[in-house]
Amino acid sequence: MSANTTPHAELSEDFPEDAHDQVIQEPRLWSEKGWTARVIKNEDDEGWAVAMIKDGEPEPALVGPWTMGRDKKNPKPLDGTAFRTLVKTASEVLRRHEQALHATLHKTLFINMPDADFRIKLDIVPDEDNPYAMLSAYDADNTELAQVKVSAGFKFSKTSALAWIENEFRNPE
Repeated sequence: MSANTTPHAELSEDFPEDAHDQVIQEPRLWSEKGWTARVIKNEDDEGWAVAMIKDGEPEPALVGPWTMGRDKKNPKPLDGTAFRTLVKTASEVLRRHEQALHATLHKTLFINMPDADFRIKLDIVPDEDNPYAMLSAYDADNTELAQVKVSAGFKFSKTSALAWIENEFRNPE
């Protein structure tokens, strides 16, 4: 399954806004415990797809192919086992996206020098109007030694961290 395919039609049609608290168990629409699975016509080919939408989210967390039924024209109906598998897969996709975002916004380097060891962190604040980052230095006892505000595009590397330490933690920009 892939989160890249995006059949746009039918995702929100015939699904009332107050249905998020309801348990719905229909052949092409299954909703419970904060998730909705909707079987839709796949726009890319003649098959079917299933979209998994977390309650309150505007876009599906997961869209993937769905199995044809026995008549080879209609989709296989959703059931409890399939729904639980889809919820598990979609939750994992969201978890991986969150981990990737966290890794992009929070970076750490360890610098070992002859007289001291340092942990240098860059925490990006993705503000829409004024993004920035906080560059922080910690000693081996986890005591904060310095913190400066830098641009969100600050080039964070061992070289820049070492230069910052050697420049006595003055703002590197």
